[in-house]
Amino acid sequence: MGVNERYTQWKTLVPVLYDWLANHNLVWPSLSCRWGPQLEQATYKNRQRLYLSEQTDGSVPNTLVIANCEVVKPRVAAAEHISQFNEEARSPFVKKYKTIIHPGEVNRIRELPQNTNIVATHTDSPDVLIWDVDSQPNRHAVLGATVSCPDLILTGHKDNAEFALAMCPTEPFVLSGGKDKSVVLWSIQDHISTLAAGPGLSKSPGSGGFTNKSASRAGGGNDKRTKSPSIGPRNVYQGHADTVEDVQFCPSSAQEFCSVGDDSCLVLWDARAGCTPVVKVEKAHDADLHCVDWNPHDVNLILTGSADNSVHLFDRRNLNPGGVGAPVHKFEGHSAAVLCVQWSPDKSSVFGTSAEDGILNIWDYEKIGKKQGSTGLKVPTAPPGLFFRHAGHRDKVVDFHWNASDPWTVVSVSDDDESTGGGGTLQIWRMIDMIHRDEEDVLAELENFKSHILACERS
Repeated sequence: MGVNERYTQWKTLVPVLYDWLANHNLVWPSLSCRWGPQLEQATYKNRQRLYLSEQTDGSVPNTLVIANCEVVKPRVAAAEHISQFNEEARSPFVKKYKTIIHPGEVNRIRELPQNTNIVATHTDSPDVLIWDVDSQPNRHAVLGATVSCPDLILTGHKDNAEFALAMCPTEPFVLSGGKDKSVVLWSIQDHISTLAAGPGLSKSPGSGGFTNKSASRAGGGNDKRTKSPSIGPRNVYQGHADTVEDVQFCPSSAQEFCSVGDDSCLVLWDARAGCTPVVKVEKAHDADLHCVDWNPHDVNLILTGSADNSVHLFDRRNLNPGGVGAPVHKFEGHSAAVLCVQWSPDKSSVFGTSAEDGILNIWDYEKIGKKQGSTGLKVPTAPPGLFFRHAGHRDKVVDFHWNASDPWTVVSVSDDDESTGGGGTLQIWRMIDMIHRDEEDVLAELENFKSHILACERS
């Protein structure tokens, strides 16, 4: 089945499969998408920040975009309404709030969990850039405009670090990997006297984010600061034989993290044990590894995605320092390189995977080996564990992010080539809850609904 045929079929199923979906056409592709803080709760929808980028052709500057998004609450949107969208149009639910002119294209965006107004970005350079999006001035992205000034620059890589980037859930730590084959760790607190609202972090008076005496604030309409402050790393970790493509912190420890790279290795590190690997899985996949994620509910489980089109689930209890350790399971539901893997914040056994085939798959490893119940779709070709396939993109799905504030809500972006109009597509979506809920709950609800219909007919 061709891409357009698949897409047409998917669009006819939108009213059946989705509780809500918003489609937003992007003039320029965004290589990353991340949820920011929730701003407001209302009766039928919540307003939340969204971080995107614009990867341009040079006719206008590359930008980091801060958008405000209206997230419609579950069981509010009408089924027929969510399927009536124009692929070439912008969504009324997504509004650009602020533009930061970025020095180079934005390859990756990551928000600081302790204060999601602070974001880190990777571009085609050795540095990691830190932005306080609240205090950065809004800029007009026109040709020749000077770039915005980062609030902090993290130095330490010896070559370009383009993709591998992570923020620590427990401390204001930043982790990065690059072409220099190294993994670099920083603490933002090594430079900043205070960082806004967060566990164990003091808030400076009248400040939404950084308090920085070595440079003027990035507030106001014109950013007159010419040089950003910078800090060097806490440590540099060597153990990969090729480019490091992705990194991730252990959800329960700022001292433990992992990395994957083009050497096909999965490496586990512990800052307390020095700068060499604790565990190195030499042949985690049969090709380059593109992405990794660590389960926030069960810190023994790590997911990896690869150019070999597969996703592997590792249990770190099965790994040893000798580099031996087979995956617990191999998930094969993509027909092209896997670009992004992420565990769901809503259920410990659920995760998403996106790939160059334009598909975003949702899996539940607890479903492996279980017989499909009476409500389950009898799909003999479906790989074990796969229970939902988002086929709303027509080109490679470069990034997606589960929404921790709105359960089962996902934002995803594709980098579209000229055959599908170029630019990019942003989609915010939530599958209908009957797909992921317990079967008994669903059957009970349907029975109640049936009783209600019959009662209405009799009256």
